Amino acid sequence: MSKSRQLSAAEIEAFGAEVDAIKQRHLADVGERDATYIRKIEKAVRYTEIAGRGLLMAGIFPPAFVAGAALLGISKILDNMELGHNVMHGQYDFMQDPRFSGQTFEWDTWCTADNWRYSHNYMHHTYTNVLGKDHDIGYGVLRIFPEQKWEPRFLANPVMAVSLAVFFENLLALQTLETEKVFAGEKSWKEWFKQGKSTFRKAAKQAGKDYVFFPLLAGPFFLPVLAGNFAANIMRNLWTFTIIFCGHFTEDSEVFAIETLENETRGQWYLRQMRGSANLTGGKLFHILSGNLSHQIEHHLFPEVPAHRYAEISVEMREIAKRYGQNYNSASLFKQFGTVAGRILRHALPSSPKKALTVLAAEEKLSLAKAA
Repeated sequence: MSKSRQLSAAEIEAFGAEVDAIKQRHLADVGERDATYIRKIEKAVRYTEIAGRGLLMAGIFPPAFVAGAALLGISKILDNMELGHNVMHGQYDFMQDPRFSGQTFEWDTWCTADNWRYSHNYMHHTYTNVLGKDHDIGYGVLRIFPEQKWEPRFLANPVMAVSLAVFFENLLALQTLETEKVFAGEKSWKEWFKQGKSTFRKAAKQAGKDYVFFPLLAGPFFLPVLAGNFAANIMRNLWTFTIIFCGHFTEDSEVFAIETLENETRGQWYLRQMRGSANLTGGKLFHILSGNLSHQIEHHLFPEVPAHRYAEISVEMREIAKRYGQNYNSASLFKQFGTVAGRILRHALPSSPKKALTVLAAEEKLSLAKAA
């Protein structure tokens, strides 16, 4: 694992100030350039869906089926990754357009937007990779880091990881309900059902659309449309799982003890976001299809900044990280996913939990105490 240099209190403060300056500069600059971009993405989502569903109506012919399923899958990927995820972060609230409001936008997935805004925008982005606080570490079913206590259920890590990847949309919706707490005895089934009513309604609506309405609309081509919709959802699930896991669970990604949050300064928060995240290299289309979560470091530093700006911001962040001796975790999709798979396999086996890393080493905390 690549290590970052320990920083003094003064260096942490200076680092935070530089990162803040980048954030404020870009937020002050948002405007028509960003609005034009997200409108184009919305159109791409709409037109690829129309084309995909149209081709699936002739899905009895293999070329039409393959093209239709692929286009519908791309539409769902764009809707989840580049449109929904980024709009719900409030990146386009400046437009004052109800279609792009972070508080009212709803997306094409089982998970409700309200649940996502809490579990992802608040919990995950506030407590990134903090054991006991960030529910996204292992999504309640996987052991990803050696700092997690091993339990016999983690022997199923490989099987659970594959299941999570294939049915990511469905299991993510259950994860936002903290379903594992029911099995741990921390929540009753009654509480779970009450909390999950909106999720169940959304799931029924999504399933009805993809597996009942459009297949029935196809009449004699019911089965090709049903199969094409299923294939598109699986395509979206596998892609989303891959991008998200490569953003947080690579070999160089760090996990933090809950004590890290004690009196955490803004500079320390920025450091934690950077050390707990990982980037992916690739071309412009790759970044768009990933929702620009291929720039996960920049996304965690600047979740409110329109994501299509992350590529240019990454140039600045890489230079700042180098100057402060901080590891800037970036590699190809193939390499990063290889380390993720290695973690899933390796930590399925019994081992004593290691002590969680913290952003500040003991001498750094001492330095802060003296400075105070």
